[in-house]
Amino acid sequence: MEINSDFAKRAVMHGRDMDWVPSPTAGVERKMLDRIGDEVARATSIVRYAPGSAFPAHVHGGGEEYFVLDGVFQDEGGDHPEGTYVRNPPGSRHTPASAPGCTIFVKLWQFDPADRTPVRIDTGADSEANVADGAADGTAGVDSRELFRDARETVRLLRCAPGAAISVQPVGGYEVFVLGGDFISGVEAFRPWSWLRLPIGSDFTAMAGPNGCRLLTKEGHLRFADAAAPGTT
Repeated sequence: MEINSDFAKRAVMHGRDMDWVPSPTAGVERKMLDRIGDEVARATSIVRYAPGSAFPAHVHGGGEEYFVLDGVFQDEGGDHPEGTYVRNPPGSRHTPASAPGCTIFVKLWQFDPADRTPVRIDTGADSEANVADGAADGTAGVDSRELFRDARETVRLLRCAPGAAISVQPVGGYEVFVLGGDFISGVEAFRPWSWLRLPIGSDFTAMAGPNGCRLLTKEGHLRFADAAAPGTT
């Protein structure tokens, strides 16, 4: 299976408009944003766990990165409420589940193979995560919180004030996932669960909507996309 597999092209998916696709595990459904592979894949997805559902124990050969969109995601590491950002590095193992149900934005098999650094940041409850590092590229009304950085990529949480002009000149490609609010880029409207991937060499310009927006962004990683190998879903 290939979905938005050409990393040299702009890709847009509006998650709210997409149908849920059942996974092999009862109660776990997905909206596939990009994918190379079948049940073993390099993938970016929105995944929904019904209340009381659980996925079998598995090892993430290529790592797993996720952000909890609603509900509470659970595994051996404990409860991960809405707003939690997690990186489970290559070789990590867990048994994901959700007693109350949850939805997560997840990326699989997109790590440096040598990465062994686990990350967990509760951006909703952790006071430090609510303090911005400062304006993104000096842009007024756009505050940036760095969640992760290594030689391959930088992950940030952007909080954009109503009507803020957003301008980023990324190096190595760019992805934007809308956590809340909305923005306009060109003539296209992006709202919660919209996803945009820009190829290397593209700039990101947008205007936040009347209620502002919160964005999860990733920069630099597309320099290594062609070298990615399938991982465990």
